[in-house]
Amino acid sequence: MLSLLILLLNLTNHAFGQNPAIKAILTNKGLQYGSHIGADWMQEKIGSVIIPDVRGGVDIGIGTVHYVLDRISVSGCDVPEPSVEFYEGVGLKAVISGLSISMSGNWHTTFGIITDGGSFDLAVFNVDVTSVVQIGSDLSGHISISSENCDARVGEASINFHGGASLIFQPFVSLFHNRIKAIIEERICPVVEEHVTDLERHLSEMQVSFKVNSALVLDVPLINSPLVDSISLGLNLKGEFYSVQSHTDPPFKAEPFNLPEDKGHMLSLGLSEFTINSASYAYFSAGLLQAQINDSMIPKTSPFRLNTTSFGPLIPQLPKLFPNMLMELQVYARDAPMFSFQADKVTLEFLGAVKAFAIQPNASRTPLFKLNVDSIFSGMIRISEEKVKGLMELSNFTLTLASSEVGTFQTAALENFMKLGMKISVLAKLNAKLEEGIVLPTMHHIHLVNPVLKIQQGFVSIASDLDVKSGERESISEGIYPYRL
Repeated sequence: MLSLLILLLNLTNHAFGQNPAIKAILTNKGLQYGSHIGADWMQEKIGSVIIPDVRGGVDIGIGTVHYVLDRISVSGCDVPEPSVEFYEGVGLKAVISGLSISMSGNWHTTFGIITDGGSFDLAVFNVDVTSVVQIGSDLSGHISISSENCDARVGEASINFHGGASLIFQPFVSLFHNRIKAIIEERICPVVEEHVTDLERHLSEMQVSFKVNSALVLDVPLINSPLVDSISLGLNLKGEFYSVQSHTDPPFKAEPFNLPEDKGHMLSLGLSEFTINSASYAYFSAGLLQAQINDSMIPKTSPFRLNTTSFGPLIPQLPKLFPNMLMELQVYARDAPMFSFQADKVTLEFLGAVKAFAIQPNASRTPLFKLNVDSIFSGMIRISEEKVKGLMELSNFTLTLASSEVGTFQTAALENFMKLGMKISVLAKLNAKLEEGIVLPTMHHIHLVNPVLKIQQGFVSIASDLDVKSGERESISEGIYPYRL
């Protein structure tokens, strides 16, 4: 029963801020898929379950026979397709009806100084189990679960003992036959609740903050409890990037957005522009959006060199003041680049600057001028061949002289030159990389199938079906706990 819940909770995962920047919706279609693969997984794994010893005593009128059933193993099982549904305002309700299981093992009895033993075969038929699990969140933003209700009924149970030579054993068998059904019924719900507790402990230990690379950390706690209605489960996540160097919030907030539920797909995901812009701000605040460019970085085949002579046609006084000197450019962002999403379009505004220096014979640098470079890029992204691909173009490019140590000069020619260089070199390489695409990430071995990406006002949505390969299903619950009855 609980293996189904493991799979369903792994289909979603994990985020505090006033508005969520990432949203996820698991639909009823996704829930039923999780239920189906959970039943298949249970059928495959039931033979290797860990069954604890059963101990007790039976009063046979002249005293109590103490018994132990041990080395119990499953010899056969029929797991019917469970019925799983969203339980509005609570969580999930799972019902298994008509489960049958056969087991074998050894038995031992003790009555005073009399001991006996042998083997047994146990068959249990028409087991019905109903479990309601409440899904919420804890103060740290983890998903939390608890057992809200459990009910178990055993239709029929039959046990056959083999061996046993003592006379005391015969009345024990008769009385135990009458009790076995009640014993099994009494054990089912405590085991279900134990699994819920184990899974809750695992969920509370899961990370809600991840180091993405050497520069960025992604914070994704839940900002409120999961939203459960009769047809879906919704998660609202913080979805904010921080710099590894400092946990500084950006000077802008996540705006509310409405992620439409796509009932035709198993999962809907929404990523707001706040998440992307928080990554941009983290890079900017850490001082990572800057670069030094010198002549050695210019292709040798280029007729234009990074020296005062090549800049002469653009800035006539430069080679006169600093004849035949190498130059160095310091390129940096004046502010964090900002992305915006409109219907079917992505826009990036980049406010940059370029400081130029002349390299003296003694290797010292002499400042020459500073240019403000304001660019707007627009483009689109799509999903193709299980990759996110895109295409960007330069929508606007403006260059202005911010300061100069070599006197004033016209920037129109330099602007046209830099715009051409931007299109031929920078954009061409960027679009080549975008066309190669970025492989869609998997979530705990869960793959997106036929995903549909849409750029909407303020966010990007992805609606997708899901697939868990049969060889990977064990990995989903690996490390949570051994499967036990």
